[in-house]
Amino acid sequence: MGNAQSLTRNWCLAFAIAASPLIGAWQNPAAAENDLSLAGSISAASGEKLSGVTVSAKAEGQTITTSVFTDESGNFYFSAMPPGKYRVWAQALSFEAAAKEVTLPAAPRQDFVLTSITDPERQIRQLPGDLLIAALPEETPDDLRMKRLVRNNCTGCHTPSYVLQHRFDEAGWNAILELMKRVNVGGIFQGEDKPPNPVLEANQKELAAYLARARGPGESAMKIKLRPRPSGEAARAVIKEYDVPIESELALGDRVKTMDGADWGLGTPSRLGSILHDAWAGPNGDLWYTVSGLNRRATIGRVDAKTGQTKEFMVPAKNGLAAPTHGMVLDQQGILWFDVNPGRRSLGRVDPRTEKIDVFESPASMSPLGGAVTVDVDGKGKIWASAPDGALRFDPQTQQFTEFKSVTFKTRNGNGTTYGMAADRDGNGWWAQMPIDVIGKSDIASGKSQEIKLPPVTAELERLRPEERKYYEQASPLDFNTPLPWSQGPRRMGTDKNGDVLWVGNSWGGSLTRIDTKTLETSIVPMPDPGSQQPYHVAVDKNHNAWTNMWTTDQVAKYDPSTSKWSFYDLPTRGSEARYLSLSERDNKLEVIVPYSRTSKIAVVSFRSEQEVQNLKSQLRQ
Repeated sequence: MGNAQSLTRNWCLAFAIAASPLIGAWQNPAAAENDLSLAGSISAASGEKLSGVTVSAKAEGQTITTSVFTDESGNFYFSAMPPGKYRVWAQALSFEAAAKEVTLPAAPRQDFVLTSITDPERQIRQLPGDLLIAALPEETPDDLRMKRLVRNNCTGCHTPSYVLQHRFDEAGWNAILELMKRVNVGGIFQGEDKPPNPVLEANQKELAAYLARARGPGESAMKIKLRPRPSGEAARAVIKEYDVPIESELALGDRVKTMDGADWGLGTPSRLGSILHDAWAGPNGDLWYTVSGLNRRATIGRVDAKTGQTKEFMVPAKNGLAAPTHGMVLDQQGILWFDVNPGRRSLGRVDPRTEKIDVFESPASMSPLGGAVTVDVDGKGKIWASAPDGALRFDPQTQQFTEFKSVTFKTRNGNGTTYGMAADRDGNGWWAQMPIDVIGKSDIASGKSQEIKLPPVTAELERLRPEERKYYEQASPLDFNTPLPWSQGPRRMGTDKNGDVLWVGNSWGGSLTRIDTKTLETSIVPMPDPGSQQPYHVAVDKNHNAWTNMWTTDQVAKYDPSTSKWSFYDLPTRGSEARYLSLSERDNKLEVIVPYSRTSKIAVVSFRSEQEVQNLKSQLRQ
């Protein structure tokens, strides 16, 4: 225990930026009666009606994009929209996008015809990361080994669609690998004097040849297979995407970022300028987010869910910039908690009603917050956060911290740095040691820690030659984001606050781990395609469904443990690279909040019932 050094300072003044007032009913409730729905149909050039097509609309000069999907008859229906000028576009994999400038209420009916893409490179540029990984050659055991290394080690911190949309010869891929084996997860060059990544070092020549065969100047060995377009509940999803301002001064200089992933045909954009990480819906539905990138303006931010207007709040850091953040959680009282690093990584608190920020620093005798910080709240109202070597619990009433150390920290292959953090309804904390496949648990009664060792990915172990396995087991210490081929890679996780289950996203294992928080019984639930679908974080709704953001797929997924059924929901942006998701269940309505860390947007995914869609159709017919 220790007394918190509360740095209570009213740092809520910051910079209100972006987004002029929206048009029509978004500013004048009385104008809502003039709102009009936008509807239409999508067909192929052959005349075939196309279901599951993504249709998006964005008002001129505004920051909110709304997307819906066509039904089984190829028809789409937007809910009532304020009068004004809109850009409306439709797109589906293997088709060219079609776009129109639309004025409401003058043209409420819009039909689109999509033409097929004939250029293979244009088809590849459209694809999300999971389909590109799935398409890599796997005809031989050596192919399968290389495919795993590309998935785990070449794209372990960014979506595969960013790198595999490009083509290089063997020398070009070799040059890329030469650089990548000497940079850390933040993309910072570590110098020639530091030992290179041993996994890439040992496989560099073979990897370069493999990548050149797949994405080189000659005929590609890749086999592209498209996934089904959304149908049923997935096609009734409505997705609002809110633009979040980027940091252009430090990241871009005098350059201008022209891509945001909205047009799939342009490919996956660079992450330059994006500073967004986690996001939550506050008590009134406004969206709050953390800022992890270097910038001079913001530590956290808020987006008005009605207007899209953004307001930023800065906690100053010792280096003169804004103190960065990473994780965030909303507690039972509607207070938001986040980590913040003004000099020593600490715990931040903001009341959305007053916008007042407080910062609490753990005692010098304890670890600071650290690792890839995740913040959660337990069923007793205590706040938990990652520490580099375990976890910290904070009591908001007494303002005291309690520390729990990882049982195993240092290993032959590196340190078991904490990545994800979750807390259960009984008041226990859980943390993921991603580099060593260990889940830590606090024992509140004894004040000690326990651990659960996850099993290796057996198929990858069996695929290795004896000399390869020996090399990996004796390799020099690895960076915390450098997995061995058989690693599960538990990243971020979530507990069922209405049950006794912890769900863990195994990013490299392509699976979820299910742990009974009472008995510690552990099982692995594979994704439908473990080789290409990589869960990152897990959040659990009141019906016990586990939701996960598969950060390489531009999708979110739902696993129903009562039926063992997976459901997938497409996101409208290419290269979203979501590293978190949260749930809002206000007024018996579920919304999934998805922050896009690469393309600097926050998506709110909601779901229309069949009856709601039928009602909308009836209104339009009238």
